[in-house]
Amino acid sequence: MALTAAALLATSLGLSACSSDDSADASIVTTNAGEPQNPLVPTNTNENMGGRVVDRLFAGLKYYDGNGVAHDEMAQSIETTDRKNYKITIKPDWKFSDGTAVTAKSFVDAWNYGALGTNAQLQSYVFTPIVGFEEVSAEKPTAQTLKGLKVVDERTFTVELKAPSIDFETELGYAPFYPLPEAAFKDIKAFGENPIGNGPYKFAHDGAWQHNVQIDLVPNPDYKGGRPPKNKGLRFVMYQSFDTAYADLQAGNLDTLDTIPDSAITSYKKDLGDRAITKPTAQNQHIGIQTNVPHFGGEEGVLRRKALSMAINREQICENIFHGTRLPARDFTSASLPGFNGNLPGSEFLKYNPDEAKKLWAQANAISPWSGRYEIAYNSDGGHQAWIEAVANSIKNTLGIEAIGFPYPTFKNIRDEVNAKTIGKAFRYGWQGDYPTMLQFLTSQYYSYSETNNVDWKSPEFDKLLDAALAAPTQEESYKIVGQAQAMMLSQMADIPVLDYIASAGRSDKVKKAELAWNGLFNFENIEK
Repeated sequence: MALTAAALLATSLGLSACSSDDSADASIVTTNAGEPQNPLVPTNTNENMGGRVVDRLFAGLKYYDGNGVAHDEMAQSIETTDRKNYKITIKPDWKFSDGTAVTAKSFVDAWNYGALGTNAQLQSYVFTPIVGFEEVSAEKPTAQTLKGLKVVDERTFTVELKAPSIDFETELGYAPFYPLPEAAFKDIKAFGENPIGNGPYKFAHDGAWQHNVQIDLVPNPDYKGGRPPKNKGLRFVMYQSFDTAYADLQAGNLDTLDTIPDSAITSYKKDLGDRAITKPTAQNQHIGIQTNVPHFGGEEGVLRRKALSMAINREQICENIFHGTRLPARDFTSASLPGFNGNLPGSEFLKYNPDEAKKLWAQANAISPWSGRYEIAYNSDGGHQAWIEAVANSIKNTLGIEAIGFPYPTFKNIRDEVNAKTIGKAFRYGWQGDYPTMLQFLTSQYYSYSETNNVDWKSPEFDKLLDAALAAPTQEESYKIVGQAQAMMLSQMADIPVLDYIASAGRSDKVKKAELAWNGLFNFENIEK
């Protein structure tokens, strides 16, 4: 089996910053962002505000182009005859931005660090398929390094997986698989504040991350890969609201904005003309609730989640709030991914059906009568209020219970409680792909042992289906098994998928070219002013 991970869709905006700072060189691209949740360590970054920066600072064995196609970056060759044993050779003469060499050991050390249980890295589960993970990842590790990783020489290392994987080679461009320099391990927290990478950009200077304000990057002259920057640098500007960011975009004070605010959805194409950008992307929004919340464990929880799902009028929300820039969810991944099937057994639970919703809710009440109110947490710095309130109203009107949106000030506030399993209420969360496979969405969110299993839904039978999908001999066979796995999820309503994305974005009149990649983020290296 192999695991891959989706960057958590933060859609989070940090505290207000002035994007029209006169100190910014006119040739630097300014783009919207938010405060990353954690220091910028690749194995501990699982949300897109940190991820969009980390992916600029580091280069992996592979990289993904704007269409999500994987290309060799640092890999000179990746050899396997059985998709279980790999020999990887890296290209010569690569350097980190501190001048030290990138070697096979740089990869192996980074992966071992990410897997080690005592390091408590959010992305540690991506190393699960490698032989020896259980010993290394334990709360009290019985080994410090993965048995399945071996350095052969300065440019070669081998990887042994526990089982064949159809996704492993493709996932090697994902952030947790980036190399780290020796300096990282001396003080990992300090490193995360001023990362030393090998990617197309580097920090403009020490302290280039001004918390809750901006992060400044400049091209890395030592970068040798397939993503050379076509601009003079990037400034990630942190805003308090998308409305403010959109006003700056229109005024020419912000160069690119990846999310048009709800208030401008009906007018942005007219406002921006050929600078408006629309594209189906691999992003989604779900309503999750952890199984430790009263009324949501066991069979009662299954019935309530199904009832809540069928009480949501997704079509109306997509039309009235998003004006066609969202689609009703039809599975747990994304409609834009290869192999997607919108008519899985159980997909009727994702359709608005008030009568059936009331019946299921009554069946749950027969197990344990409902009490209290249904609260849906959301980060108020991320533009979610309107659709969350619409979901709550739909539930309230259908089931006759008190249902409300529950705002948290920032994305970080809500994520800290979700990760600690202390949130105690429903919450909105989303995922944004790192490369286009359905397995990448499913393994990260729903494997029983994944650190980013937000809803704590666990099923050994489901785990076995994912293992089988990864070990499948062909993509078609893998898609078939993925369908079976998702049918099981629908039968137990692991969580509540609500929306898929048709991204709406824009560029200023100072930008000649800016395109969204397949996952809804800008293709940052190719933005041209």
